[in-house]
Amino acid sequence: MTQLNTQSLAIAAQRGAAVPAYDRQSLTPSVVHIGLGAFHRAHQAMVFDALLSRGDRRWGVLGVAMRSTQLADALQTQHGLYAVQIASVKGIHWQIPGAIVDTCVLARENATVIQAIAAPSTRWITLTVTEKGYTPELAKLIVQGLTLRHRQGLSGLTIASCDNLSHNGKRLQAACVTAAQAVSAELATWVDQVCVFPNSMVDRIVPAATPERLQAARDSLGVDDAAALGTEGFWEWVIEDRFVDPSDGPALASAGVTVVRDVAPFEEAKLRMLNGSHSAMASMGAVAGLKVICDCISQPEIKTYVRDMMTDEVAPHLSRSDWAEYREALLQRFANPELKHSVHQIAMDSSQKIPQRWPPTVGLQMKKGASYEHIAFAAAAWMRYLQGRNEAGASYALSDPMAEQLQPLAIAHANDPAACVKAISAFESVWGKDLPTNAAWQARVTHWLTQINALGVLRAVASLNQAHAVSK
Repeated sequence: MTQLNTQSLAIAAQRGAAVPAYDRQSLTPSVVHIGLGAFHRAHQAMVFDALLSRGDRRWGVLGVAMRSTQLADALQTQHGLYAVQIASVKGIHWQIPGAIVDTCVLARENATVIQAIAAPSTRWITLTVTEKGYTPELAKLIVQGLTLRHRQGLSGLTIASCDNLSHNGKRLQAACVTAAQAVSAELATWVDQVCVFPNSMVDRIVPAATPERLQAARDSLGVDDAAALGTEGFWEWVIEDRFVDPSDGPALASAGVTVVRDVAPFEEAKLRMLNGSHSAMASMGAVAGLKVICDCISQPEIKTYVRDMMTDEVAPHLSRSDWAEYREALLQRFANPELKHSVHQIAMDSSQKIPQRWPPTVGLQMKKGASYEHIAFAAAAWMRYLQGRNEAGASYALSDPMAEQLQPLAIAHANDPAACVKAISAFESVWGKDLPTNAAWQARVTHWLTQINALGVLRAVASLNQAHAVSK
């Protein structure tokens, strides 16, 4: 079968795919994106594609993979093209974005990335490197490119984190200023005052690519696409109205991006409602032997649990005024059968994700003297998940930077819930400063871990739902 590339694009178009109508051949990358994966390709790259389609040629992308060469090389062969299957209540359609002009791999082509950041044509850096990717090494890399820009007298850049971190722009700015201080005070001032680091929030469910998705692309489009992926119809990008070029705000807004003074209300709602629910369902589903999120939310016990957690524990502390509508939209999105979002994909790196998703809500509920039973249950389910085997005895691998510390504890205390909770609750990097020494929190997590061990996840969560209904 013919491979997807510039020459074969017409074949996919004849099969109904939406394809770029603009001239890609003369595009020069203006955006350096670090973290070339499925999410970026189904989110920011599609926004940039929309801008390019409107005639704004400032949004071509150099996609930088961190370590893996497979995707970057496949996209290189395909001239940066790939197909996205978009599933919504309106049905399924395919789109082939054209914003990615070139690709490279940081681990293999470090100097190329630095030179790209320093290129006169570059205007933006965007990042989707996951929570664990925000390291001093990442900041040093960015600053190496900024150092060359500064020496050449070039403009500063808009540098936008698009990961699930509270105050992500401010965090990235602080890391880059610190890295710049190691070079010179003058450079640090330039990075701090001339470059701009807007806070942002991004939202779209993008499962990892599967062989089934690649086959669907072949069957539907008549071309062989090694980088095809799927996503939902819903997407949201909320970004702070701070850019080196002020015209970028109206441009992004024209493509559907929400440009605001304060991202925090959207950020909090997404982290605690969508991401917090996802993490809870991922642990529960993995332990119960459920494979994907739509299978989890189709269990009446889990759907009730998720809705009650969002309504009664998370929402009281949100400043996003339309949280009820957002909650209902999330429940519909979770149930989308086309996404097949793996629970194990969502559970990856949980030790890095939990700090933003659960403890803030628990702390706020404690201050009110209100219940935090649902998040205590989620914590218990995660501690059970760490054993690496489901309730049927099937094993699965943990993908977490703290797996070597956490899994032995979960296994050693598999039959002693209190000891398990005490050991795993001790990590301040996961739970913050207060919960590791909070006896009431540990007691409730221990209770629910005991129930999960005795009854199984689904019967245990049903008992929580029943108790919650009685208490209301």
